[in-house]
Amino acid sequence: MTDTLDSTLASLYPEHLSILQQRAAEALQRAELDHLVVPAGVLRYQYFDDRDYPFAVNPQFKAWLPVTQAPGSWLVITPGSKPRLIFMQPHDYWHTVPSDPTGYWPSEFEISIIRTPDEALKLLPSNPARCAILGEDNAALGPFVPNNPPAVLDYLEFHRHAKTAYEIAMMREATRIGVIGHRAAEQAFRDGLSEFDIHLAYCAATRQDANDLPYCNIIGLNEHAAVLHYMTRDRQAPTQTRSFLIDAGASYQGYASDITRTYSTQQDEFQALIDAVDRVQLDLCAQVLPGTDYRDIHMNTHTALSQVLRDFDLIRCSPEAALSSRISNAFFPHGVGHPIGLQVHDVAGFHASDRGGRIDRPEGQPYLRMTRTLVENSVVTIEPGLYFIDMLLDELRPTPANSDVNWDRVAAFKPFGGIRIEDNVVATRNGAVNLTREAFAAD
Repeated sequence: MTDTLDSTLASLYPEHLSILQQRAAEALQRAELDHLVVPAGVLRYQYFDDRDYPFAVNPQFKAWLPVTQAPGSWLVITPGSKPRLIFMQPHDYWHTVPSDPTGYWPSEFEISIIRTPDEALKLLPSNPARCAILGEDNAALGPFVPNNPPAVLDYLEFHRHAKTAYEIAMMREATRIGVIGHRAAEQAFRDGLSEFDIHLAYCAATRQDANDLPYCNIIGLNEHAAVLHYMTRDRQAPTQTRSFLIDAGASYQGYASDITRTYSTQQDEFQALIDAVDRVQLDLCAQVLPGTDYRDIHMNTHTALSQVLRDFDLIRCSPEAALSSRISNAFFPHGVGHPIGLQVHDVAGFHASDRGGRIDRPEGQPYLRMTRTLVENSVVTIEPGLYFIDMLLDELRPTPANSDVNWDRVAAFKPFGGIRIEDNVVATRNGAVNLTREAFAAD
């Protein structure tokens, strides 16, 4: 598997790098600058302590090469020249020193090894004022202080929304690893383990822990599934386990997957509700096509989920009425998904164009994370959900919508917490490509 994947990535990487160089050249021309300079970033230390946080590489750095653990390194992109990697290998016996660059990508770079941060100054461009320096302030080195020119960032981030074939291959592998973890987590749930032990089963199966995973695993049993970002993880299993929601992804060389599944312990009415949401989710995934306004998918989600609520006698009004009265927001209070790639919530979800601007969310939908129209090779998550959240339901009680809710049915479902189902989907001219379902089918 590894040899085949490496061969695939090796064949796709030159085109990926060429596309990034074209984008960089255009972005620099717009900003009237000569060089793109990208620091990998530096270690951060806890306040009043000498303990460092896990290193998180600058996404603008890992877009160019599969290196995620080389703090103090730099990239220099100059149109018409071979990209330069200034690679930090410090003399250090306290931390693991990055290994020599190997694999399919180093031949594409002019690589200089440095041992101390100051050595980079001799290798960076002579005039920082002619550079677009992309990164955090703490990555500054002498006169090379990140300036993040809007013209450059707007262009690069807008076009990063369309993934290259190389990036999709990376995400497909991240998804494959994530599905292995989901299979192990489901079995741990079926075996009656605690949230904490289910989390450990996931990490063991993926061979990834908190420093590797793209985000903190959400592992919720029973009512905990109603907390959208539940991360407490009880150490003891509940006396009675009814339901399980897992939102967990995996990383591969800097790229993320983001997968959610929900299960019931029995073939009961809650499982039937899960199955209904799953059917809605598949219909929504099929709408991930070039030219589709992502806002439309989100609003279609409200309509479809409201129909499910009515079918299960949880509400007694039409889907249209549920949307206008905000009943649907009480049961589905988040967005249908988000862009994904180098970051779990990838950038430029609201960009109007590669020159900036913003496309607003639909009225009454404050948590939607993307408003753009999909293009060829957009990769997004689709994650409809239905939840029984006291805080939100209580807000309905004093309103006219109160009479449209079947509160006895709501009370019957509340002990199960909620449902979310999430896949990672690519928009292509030949249809939606569901990376997550592919991985589950192959596993």
